[in-house]
Amino acid sequence: MKKPLTEEKVFKDPVHNYIHVQDVIIWRLINTREFQRLRRIRQLGTSYLTFHGAEHSRFSHSLGVYEITRRIISQFERSGYKGWIPEERLLTLCAALLHDLGHGPFSHSIEEAFEMNHEDWTCRIILENTEITNILRDVEEDFPQKVASVIAKTYEHEIVVNLVSSPLDADRMDYLLRDAYYTGVNYGTIDIDRILRVLRPYNGRVVVKESGMHAIEDYLMSRYQMYWQVYFHPVTRSSEIILRQIFRRAKELYLEGYNFKFMIHPLGDLLQGEVTVEQYLLLDEALVQTAFMQWTLEEDGLLSDLCSRFIHRKLYKYVEMESLDPETIDEIRRSFAGAGLNPEYDLEIDFPSDLPYDVFRPGEGFDSNQILLLDRKDRLREISEVSDIIRSISGIHRGRYHLYFPQDKLNKALSKLPDSIAEIFAK
Repeated sequence: MKKPLTEEKVFKDPVHNYIHVQDVIIWRLINTREFQRLRRIRQLGTSYLTFHGAEHSRFSHSLGVYEITRRIISQFERSGYKGWIPEERLLTLCAALLHDLGHGPFSHSIEEAFEMNHEDWTCRIILENTEITNILRDVEEDFPQKVASVIAKTYEHEIVVNLVSSPLDADRMDYLLRDAYYTGVNYGTIDIDRILRVLRPYNGRVVVKESGMHAIEDYLMSRYQMYWQVYFHPVTRSSEIILRQIFRRAKELYLEGYNFKFMIHPLGDLLQGEVTVEQYLLLDEALVQTAFMQWTLEEDGLLSDLCSRFIHRKLYKYVEMESLDPETIDEIRRSFAGAGLNPEYDLEIDFPSDLPYDVFRPGEGFDSNQILLLDRKDRLREISEVSDIIRSISGIHRGRYHLYFPQDKLNKALSKLPDSIAEIFAK
């Protein structure tokens, strides 16, 4: 069913002004229950507990990624650039729209808790018996496999993958703009129009016209600032830690045969590690938060306390340390246990590089992780070879260790800690 809509559909969008839907297949995909579920998944996970405006959804982000991809392809086709394959337009648009289909409640946080990968779930939803699968098969029988291969980064034509997943893809461009808008910060306000104008298809991949280097510098600087000021924000990390601990404790209790006062399907299957696609699609943040609210009444004091902290935003406090060796970590844990604290739950040691985000770092060669500039003589160069700005921000900020702990519990045990350990948490 490769045909346009009889009348173009539009979504009013605060970031892109309008999102244009011109294909029947795209319109049908948007109206599936699997895609509509993304309205109930926040784009920034627990960041709403840090930035109160960060309530936007994976649904709006996915539409934004689709729109940026549509604009790039339209530019390629209008300009007659060689290197773009028009027959792959619909494939690329479908992959852009569906790329986040497999995100679960609180996005990356639940992935950490249950060692899941949203891209794997996205491919499963596309390939198994869902409304999405059946619509994609209306294009051609193997179309679901093609879309899944783009998301899995195994599709044969790299340029299609580049547009959906690369250091300068539609996904990153939309989330920088959208996350900056909803968190109220200015770091992500990139010149999207200029960036799109300087993209070129070249030798099977997307590159940047050299005259547009400054717009890309601004994009990478914005990305750098957003990671360290928003995505790596220590208060957000505190809420993510508590969320992960809730799931860990609930899983421990479930596997021990604990009799929960409240358990809603399919959380039991999730805790047991056996979730089907049909069950996974029932998981959203409303369901999880309902369970957390009910679990504040559980007889298990640890689970009850963790859920209460998350629901009522009584987060862990933290101290920063420039360096932390394994011997000191072991000493802190022993001291916590000796003071009656639970080092498995009352202490979390975090370092930003452990987070599920990818700060741009240049490398050697022309692999898919690099941003390449195309000069007037059709020569390619990796951007950090040309830009002093990119070299200056790449790989320098390594972050600090953050030690998270429940302040109220620590205050009661502080007198029982060795002075050397107590001094760390008195900072």
